[in-house]
Amino acid sequence: MDMTGKKILVFGSGISGESASRLLLHEGAQVILYDGNEKLDKKDISEKIIKDAGTGLADRLSVVLGAFPEKILDEISLTVISPGVPTDLPIIDQMREKKIPVWGEIELAYVSGKGDVLAITGTNGKTTTTALLGQIMKNYKDSVFVVGNIGNPYTSIVQDTRGDSVIVAEMSSFQLETVHTFRPKVSAILNITPDHLNRHHTMEAYIEAKERIAENQMQGEVCVLNYEDEVLRKFEEKTSAEVLYFSSQRKLNQGVYLDGTTIVYDRGEKIPVCDVSELQILGTHNYENAMAAVAMAYAYGTPMDIVRKTLKEFTGVEHRIEFVAEKNGVAFYNDSKGTNPDAAIRGIRAMDRPTVLIGGGYDKDSSYDEWINAFDGKVKKFVLLGATKEKIAECARKNGFTDIVMTDSFEEAFKKCVEYAQPGDAVLLSPACASWGMFKNYEERGDKFKELVKQL
Repeated sequence: MDMTGKKILVFGSGISGESASRLLLHEGAQVILYDGNEKLDKKDISEKIIKDAGTGLADRLSVVLGAFPEKILDEISLTVISPGVPTDLPIIDQMREKKIPVWGEIELAYVSGKGDVLAITGTNGKTTTTALLGQIMKNYKDSVFVVGNIGNPYTSIVQDTRGDSVIVAEMSSFQLETVHTFRPKVSAILNITPDHLNRHHTMEAYIEAKERIAENQMQGEVCVLNYEDEVLRKFEEKTSAEVLYFSSQRKLNQGVYLDGTTIVYDRGEKIPVCDVSELQILGTHNYENAMAAVAMAYAYGTPMDIVRKTLKEFTGVEHRIEFVAEKNGVAFYNDSKGTNPDAAIRGIRAMDRPTVLIGGGYDKDSSYDEWINAFDGKVKKFVLLGATKEKIAECARKNGFTDIVMTDSFEEAFKKCVEYAQPGDAVLLSPACASWGMFKNYEERGDKFKELVKQL
């Protein structure tokens, strides 16, 4: 789409909205940036966008805050919504009724950019897999960008892309709701377990959003799926892409799997990749992440020696079962990215010593029974905080776990953990909940945890 002279609405002023506005200004559009929070500062928002976008663009940007001015629906030719904006808002429905296209930031970037996209989604593991695949590709190609839900808006790098670029993109369900023509060369869905049901309302809608990553793929392109996920096995019937499975539980006739402790790539020829003992990331879930990255990289044509070397060098990502320090014989682990029960289960399973666990936070309408049952004798004390603490405590007691401590702040929770942990124990921040309401995001929560550890 030629954006020149078109009046385009950007809905949401967060990092995605600012980045989308910048790109649209460079593309010649007239941009209306809207945010419902009337307490924001218009001048600060404008100056930040114009400063980063360059001079001479201010006359094509306007910022609107507070109540939505419906009259602008008669003026705009496109709306770009940020991932945090629900797609079922009445005003978004009005746009659709008026035949105004509603894109997300990902669709805008894809339409405007160049290069091949390798895209990853899933309830858990996508950040680690994206970071690992990004590193593999950087060791293979000159022009590589790692973008998306990992914290770097896709629109922010569009102007630097070229025909031979590779874009490795982490995709959330929120981002995938608003794609239309987005079509990766290689896609992956790592797993699907209940999450964000407060936004998607039903599990069926959540699954449908995740599956959109591959809906435009064609024959000759590849979709990597987890064979051990029943939902994803059924998805093979829906996609036109060639499906390549990975499994940590069984040998596959074709795909990537564990043969004992060896990762094997088999697509007509069995190629040993490496032994899991050579990896620096821990746990079966990380072996699955590694297998997904191997499948994607090799399917794209990356030489196996580059894949193998990068796998052995990769140390993981911040805030995901991240070893912080050992103080007074106690090991501290930051798993702030464990923002749902399934992710937090993986955190617990990675522990190899008695564990004092910090849990709780923002309520995403999750069920916590499986998480509690995964404690499996490892959790010696359960320290709870946040909006979900009563709900989680009730669930824990129902499932027979009663060593619970209720706290009113993150600092208090940390202090209690230090009191209860003995030499040889671990303290694990793996909350099974989002950080909203107490922190801006899981990164800020994880950074606070690490700061408190360092102060010991």
